[in-house]
Amino acid sequence: MIFFLIVFFVLIFDQGLKFLVKTLMNPGQSIPLINNVLHLTFVQNKGAAFGLFYGKGWLLLIIGAIVIATIIYFHFKLSSKSFYQMPLALILGGSLGNFLDRLFLGHVVDYIDFRIWPVFNLADIMINLGVALLIFKMVFLKEQKDVSHSS
Repeated sequence: MIFFLIVFFVLIFDQGLKFLVKTLMNPGQSIPLINNVLHLTFVQNKGAAFGLFYGKGWLLLIIGAIVIATIIYFHFKLSSKSFYQMPLALILGGSLGNFLDRLFLGHVVDYIDFRIWPVFNLADIMINLGVALLIFKMVFLKEQKDVSHSS
């Protein structure tokens, strides 16, 4: 249950922020929050991270669907008390947010602009946080049996 609450809140906050950006800003518009450090910049990203696969929306949709299906599979395969549930929920919520953008808009709405990095969004943060937590667990924390024995 907590898994789906995390997914839900990540998705709602992500889509809510994107809705505000689309409603209150024009594509390409940039508003300095901390001048030359942090800007709110409305970008319609037709690629993946760092502009990879630009214009290959169908491929990104397929990859997104595979990622989403894989995370759901592991959610049900792992114990509900597994540490891995939280990072997987963060990744799923962020992946769903960007997947829905691609599916319904043909691009991902990005808006966080540090000027020294490509513009990104909350979904990207949640995906990266989830991946970082997974790596941290695998590298630094002792492994425990997390796979459920039920089939």
